[in-house]
Amino acid sequence: MEAEPHESAYNRCVDFADLPLTFQAAVEARHLDHLDHMNVMWYTHFFDLATWAWYETFDFGKSYHHESGFGSFALEAHTRYLAELRAGDQLHIYTRMLARNAKLFHYVHFMQRAADGELAATCELLGVHVDMTTRRSAPMPQRIAAYFDHLIAEHKQLDWNAPLSGSIRIK
Repeated sequence: MEAEPHESAYNRCVDFADLPLTFQAAVEARHLDHLDHMNVMWYTHFFDLATWAWYETFDFGKSYHHESGFGSFALEAHTRYLAELRAGDQLHIYTRMLARNAKLFHYVHFMQRAADGELAATCELLGVHVDMTTRRSAPMPQRIAAYFDHLIAEHKQLDWNAPLSGSIRIK
């Protein structure tokens, strides 16, 4: 997929409702930094919560990780901060699956300010399925691979390209 620039016009033309809504929150005063906007650590925190909430929707979450002997690690993340979030703002995070191979999976989260639909941030991630005994990469189970394949096919039907960094690729 080709990367697209982040422009305000892009923010207004994309309907994220075609993607799974994986997390919602309100920005609280404790999330603000000395510049009176949400601190970067909270973007990371909320994107992480969105990942785990998304995993739970297809039984790849904490119970899978604890009971199966397998897990997942983040290998790479690329975050773009595009619009401020301030105290009281509601945020929605949507997730788009991009690609996978036997062990790796590539996806992107979109953080949207709910009040006006402005794209506040994106977080593009590369995950790896891991054997927790050896703590090395391992092929993901067929049911997870099949679900990722289903999402990849579904999300390729969208009429817009995901704005990607270009730094994460699966071979």
